[in-house]
Amino acid sequence: MVFLTRRETFNAAHRLFNPNWDDEKNFEVFGVCANKNYHGHNYELFVTVKGNPNPETGIITNLKELSTIIKKEIIDKIDHKNIDSDVDFMKGQLSTTENLTMAIFNELKKVITDCELHRVKVQETENNSAEYFGE
Repeated sequence: MVFLTRRETFNAAHRLFNPNWDDEKNFEVFGVCANKNYHGHNYELFVTVKGNPNPETGIITNLKELSTIIKKEIIDKIDHKNIDSDVDFMKGQLSTTENLTMAIFNELKKVITDCELHRVKVQETENNSAEYFGE
């Protein structure tokens, strides 16, 4: 079994805010990330697939095609957008890195068919990231 990872980047804004809480509770839990004017990140997205290399090509998937899928299904929908209001696959969810990572995994799982999606990692800052391997 070989694991192959593709890295993409995107920029997006979001606000960590639970509408069921008052401002005080939101700021207590989320700090400055609950700012009503939002804030942004330069995200890195790592998509790892797995499989056995094809004996004729030596690859488990075409990286150019994988990149095209990631761009069409994720990057085009989220880059330079507000995650909370502009990204359909995040509707109704708090835009935490954890939720974003799971949502991206679930979107890609629907369309990656020539190999198996193994992991999605979203690097929000140089110090914070989340990984999801599916359920």
